[in-house]
Amino acid sequence: MTIIEVALLLERGITLYILLAVIAGIIAYSLFNFFYQKRVIKTLSEEEFREGYRKAQLIDVREPNEFDQGHVLGARNIPLSQLRTRMKEIRTDQPVYLYCQSGLRSGRAGQMLYRKGYRNLNHLQGGFKKWTGKVKAKK
Repeated sequence: MTIIEVALLLERGITLYILLAVIAGIIAYSLFNFFYQKRVIKTLSEEEFREGYRKAQLIDVREPNEFDQGHVLGARNIPLSQLRTRMKEIRTDQPVYLYCQSGLRSGRAGQMLYRKGYRNLNHLQGGFKKWTGKVKAKK
């Protein structure tokens, strides 16, 4: 084996280690977010969500065009993309019920709110696409 062949093998090995380190980092970050979200926001079944959302602040974090196509009756639209600037519209002394289309954005919104001092945070398991209750749509 020549020196060039050894160098090529070493280069491939280093590239493989870098690739594995990046993949491990992504997996670690995803696991951290998953467990952090479970700790700061309670995931509710549709039945549990229905029991409490009328006594809480119901926030739809989807974009306005999604909201206009249909939303849970009584919900306010504060898109995740605007949440940082509109957070003052949400009271800290009342429960917050969040939902989005699938549950991903509402989880992120819950994490953002938690970092700003909100504590009674809940979101709909499966999001709006799993909702079977009353829906209001713009005509």
